[in-house]
Amino acid sequence: MRIAVVGGGLQGTEAVYLAKKAGWQVILLDKKKEPPAFRLADRFIGGDVTAPGILAQLTGEVDLVLPALEDEAALLSLERFCRDSGLPLAFDSRAYRVSASKLASDRLFSRLAIPAPRTYPNCGFPLVVKPDRGSGSQGVKIIHNPDELSPVLPDYGQMVIQEYLAGPSYSLEVLGFPGHYRAIQVTGLFMDAAYDCKRVRCPTGLPPAMIARFTGQSLLIAEALALRGLMDVEAILHQGELKVLEIDARLPSQTPIAVYWSSGYNMVKALSEWFLQGSDRESAAAMKAEPAGVVLEHIRVSPGRLEVLGEHIMKEASNLAIRPGFFGAEEAITDYAAGKDHWVASLINTGVNRAAAWAKREEVIKNICRQFNLAQCRDAEPPEMEEQGQ
Repeated sequence: MRIAVVGGGLQGTEAVYLAKKAGWQVILLDKKKEPPAFRLADRFIGGDVTAPGILAQLTGEVDLVLPALEDEAALLSLERFCRDSGLPLAFDSRAYRVSASKLASDRLFSRLAIPAPRTYPNCGFPLVVKPDRGSGSQGVKIIHNPDELSPVLPDYGQMVIQEYLAGPSYSLEVLGFPGHYRAIQVTGLFMDAAYDCKRVRCPTGLPPAMIARFTGQSLLIAEALALRGLMDVEAILHQGELKVLEIDARLPSQTPIAVYWSSGYNMVKALSEWFLQGSDRESAAAMKAEPAGVVLEHIRVSPGRLEVLGEHIMKEASNLAIRPGFFGAEEAITDYAAGKDHWVASLINTGVNRAAAWAKREEVIKNICRQFNLAQCRDAEPPEMEEQGQ
C-alpha cells in the first residue's frame, strides 16, 4: 500500500506515523522545506500543491491521497487533481466545510438538539470567544465582564461567543459512510495554561451510560452531515452532562495515536479501507477486547527545566524521529539528539489499565529529570483549573 500525505505539520505527523504502523510506503508533500513529519516519511516532495506540476508527481506512485492540512486553496487543488487523475481522496469536503465553521456547526447542534454551551446574549459571564474558523487554541479568549466584551462585539457575526464551561474535555472519532458508521473510543483531553491540548488519556473512566449518550449524539451528527470519512467530536463535562463544543471532519492530531495504542484500531488504515473497499472490517477485527491504558503528552526540555505543554511546541520541531523505549516510555516522537539541551517530545506511555499507564508515565518523567539534572517540572493547567486544585 502506498499513500500520499499532504501536509507535514501536526496532522501530517499523525498520518505518517499511523501509515507507517500499518506497514505502508508514505510520500509526504509540504511547501515547507523540512516540516515536522519530514524524516518520518519514505519520500518527500517539497512545494505548494497549488503550483502546476507538484501533484502530478503522484501519478502512478500512490494508491490513496490523504489531506493533513486546513488550507482551502490546497484542498481545492487536491480535489481537482484526484478527480481528474482518478486517485481516491480520503476526505469529505462538504462535511469539512460545515465543521470548519464553528457558527455553522453550532446551528447544526441546535437543529439536532445536541447539548452544547449556550450562546451570547442568552448566557452570563465568563464567556469564551472563538474565531469562526481555525483549530486548536488559536484566537480563543476568555471574557470575564462587559468591559472586556465591548471590543469584541463589532466582530460578533464572525465570532463564536458562548458561555465558558470549566471542566474535563473529551473527544470521540466517528468513521464511515452514510448508514454505516463506527464510533471508535472516547479519549480524555487535558489543556495547558493557554488552553492548548497537552495530554490525551484513555480509557477515560466515564460511566458507560454517559459514553453511550455521547456516542449516540456523535453518530447522529455524522448521519446529519452524511459524512464520508472521518470526524472528530469534542465535548466538555459540565454539571454531569457532556456538552458538544465542536466537530472537525478531518484527521485530528493526538487522539488517533492514543486510540491506536489503547484499542489497536488504526484510523488511517481504517480510513483507507473505507475509501478503497467500502468497509473497515479488517481494522475492526484488530481491535482489542479490553483497551489498554495510554498517556500521550508533549514535553519541552531546556536547561534545568521540563515543561508539559500543548501540542503547539511540536509545530516548529525539525528532524522528528520515532524512538522506541525512550527513557522507559513505550515510544516517543522527538527531535532529541545526544548533546542537545533544548528538545521536545510526544511521549507515549502504556499500561494494562489507566492507572498503570499513569504510573509508567510518572517513572518516565523522573527518568528524564534525573538524566538531565532538571530541577523544575512544570505541568501547567488553565488558570481556573489551577485555582480549583484540579
